[in-house]
Amino acid sequence: MRFDIGPKPYSESLIDLALQADVSLLGASACGGGVAAALKGAYTVPEALGRLLADAPCSWRVLGSRSVQVSAAAAATAEMTPTPPVSVSEVLVTATKRVQSTQRLAVAVSVISAEQLAATGAADPGETSGQLAGVLTTNLGPSRDKLILRGLSDGAFTGRSRSTVGTYLDNTPINYNAPDPDLRLVDVERIEVVRGPQGALYGGGSLSGIYRIVTRKPDPARRSAEVSASTSWTQDGAPSGELEGYANLPLFDGAGGLRMSAYHELQGGYLDDINLGRADVDRTRRYGGRVSVSFQPNDIWTVDLAGTVQNLKSDDTHYTARASGLHRAHRVAEPHGSSIGLLAATVRGAWGWGELVSSTGLVRHKYSSIYDASAVASLYTANGSERAIYSDAARTEMFSQDFVLTSRGAGPFQWLAGLYGSDTVEDSPATLMARGPIGPLATVYRDDRRDRIFELAAYGEAALEIKPGWTLAVGGRAFSINRKTTSDVVSERFAPRSFERRADFSGVSPKVSLQWQVSPGDLIYAVISEGFRAGGLNSGGARPLATARETFGPDRLRNYELGAKLHAFDGRLVAHSALFYDVWKNIQTDQFRPSGIPYTANVGDARVAGFEAELSYRWDMGLTVQANGLLSQTRIIRVNPDYAPELTRGLPGAPGFSGGVLAIYQRPVFRDLTLRLVGEANYVGRSRVSFDPALSPEMGGYVRAKISLGVRGRRTGAELFISNPANAYSDTFAYGNPFSFSQVRQVTPQRPRTIGMTLSTAF
Repeated sequence: MRFDIGPKPYSESLIDLALQADVSLLGASACGGGVAAALKGAYTVPEALGRLLADAPCSWRVLGSRSVQVSAAAAATAEMTPTPPVSVSEVLVTATKRVQSTQRLAVAVSVISAEQLAATGAADPGETSGQLAGVLTTNLGPSRDKLILRGLSDGAFTGRSRSTVGTYLDNTPINYNAPDPDLRLVDVERIEVVRGPQGALYGGGSLSGIYRIVTRKPDPARRSAEVSASTSWTQDGAPSGELEGYANLPLFDGAGGLRMSAYHELQGGYLDDINLGRADVDRTRRYGGRVSVSFQPNDIWTVDLAGTVQNLKSDDTHYTARASGLHRAHRVAEPHGSSIGLLAATVRGAWGWGELVSSTGLVRHKYSSIYDASAVASLYTANGSERAIYSDAARTEMFSQDFVLTSRGAGPFQWLAGLYGSDTVEDSPATLMARGPIGPLATVYRDDRRDRIFELAAYGEAALEIKPGWTLAVGGRAFSINRKTTSDVVSERFAPRSFERRADFSGVSPKVSLQWQVSPGDLIYAVISEGFRAGGLNSGGARPLATARETFGPDRLRNYELGAKLHAFDGRLVAHSALFYDVWKNIQTDQFRPSGIPYTANVGDARVAGFEAELSYRWDMGLTVQANGLLSQTRIIRVNPDYAPELTRGLPGAPGFSGGVLAIYQRPVFRDLTLRLVGEANYVGRSRVSFDPALSPEMGGYVRAKISLGVRGRRTGAELFISNPANAYSDTFAYGNPFSFSQVRQVTPQRPRTIGMTLSTAF
């Protein structure tokens, strides 16, 4: 392989080597601030590393065929010593389907490294959102939330409309229209968030961006294991506990590896139901694990196999009534359950001119919720029922196959071409049971619905350096989507009905970008891109919907973006920012009928204008401070009269401002012990929960905060932490039950002050 690297600081030289060799790099800053000599000519990766780092105060080793680990000291010592937070400029990502530095990508991308995840104790997507500009989540409860990027919110509710954010575990999409499965972030290498439509890089497409969880892969070179346990106490609530760990084993004489991780978590409740006479009713259990095997039969091919499972059960919902504090008075419990299983196979073949990656995934996601529907019982039965329970369940099976061929190296012409297909089947039966003054519960309404969605897409992008420092890229996604829906509805009060219908959609979503590499590490770029969601069919309800609402059409979003990525003070200061303007046509939204049954509608058009920024500064004394913020303005510019005569002024769930600050301080204190102090705070502004101006309470306007103090040695560590230290009571989400939403002002309070400790040991 040929390399062309000029004399640069070690970190910059290592990043250039990783990009030109198309390998992942860990520890780019481990060699300090010295300057590496130039490297030109044909070398293997180990030969290039040996020459580049011949006089450097660091060591390196190759992990498999695609990863390099650089350490500041002897590997055995450095692996057990806590590393400083990774600078944004040193993070290499694969979110664009090839190894790249975040500083050299003409796209708004944010990364949370494994070191930062460990320092902040972020265990799920909701806990990472405050560390990323413009990333928000709803707060209905674990495995029931929606991810939102840049204020591009289609509403707070989840139904038939496809998620605006594509969620991936490595290379496999894990959701379609379901809530985020809330996978616990155990043994994770990093989180990558890419904003804006990404059809040119992801065959599954996405309207507002990608949230990608990148797991740690088996290490074929050494055995390792780690276990950690946490316990915490919530004021006016029940205690919580967590246990997690991983183990890594080399296989096949160093040609492969096995990695296993597992976890069990109990989140204690903090709401008391005075009507049911139960305390701390909103308890949640989550447990699961992952097994991955990696094998490299030769220098060209690598095979990765992985299986992931997670089960989650909440004993009750997390909302209460306004002015009720941490108390509620419900007639029945409203539990929620979720389970997800994933099998994935990735085969990579690398040659001098390109790389082929085949990603195969099978996801099975089941989730169900029970709601108190007594408020609308009279709409379903004439027997004077005083109590009703609605059960909403779904089982989704999604098979996906993705082939992508990319160029390698760092020449003036780069390209990517992919072919994607998915077959999704969703069974979503819904049942309402009612009971009169006497007698058992009896079914008075049921909708047996099945959707099958087949999607095929060809996508790609070509980039050419048209003059030194200037690169023009053109790409897009051509797609065909076929949907078949069947529904059988039976109701006590009305005649049964059924239907079987099909809907087909096809089109092209283009993308164009221009970037100017002002200097090494400094970039200015402009992007125009489009995203698309297919339409569908509505069913359900004791009475059928009006003809105009039986179907919902596709929506399309066009994104205009101007961004900059800059660094200063030898890379200690890194700044990413972007101005964006989005035009969203024929917005799909999931809403509820007065009877509480969900349906999807097109509400009209909107525009979204905003500015996002992420800053990071690292002091030599061991302190790193990060800040992020999003300013956005959303406006409805056209109302669909078939949906409503008027709408709220802006998009629901899209506050005008959100942002966060994270400070991490580390320093050696005694022998091999390192002290770490972490402070984190993020603010979520006020927004409305619905498009309906007559039924759209405000929510938000709160701060989430966490402080931790820990010490870590070569093998063991201990940490104390406190979240919500001010014990603030905030309405994080003004929704909980669709059947009483119009009658009771619902609020979801922030978890009260929680104090805890974590112990860990490595082997």
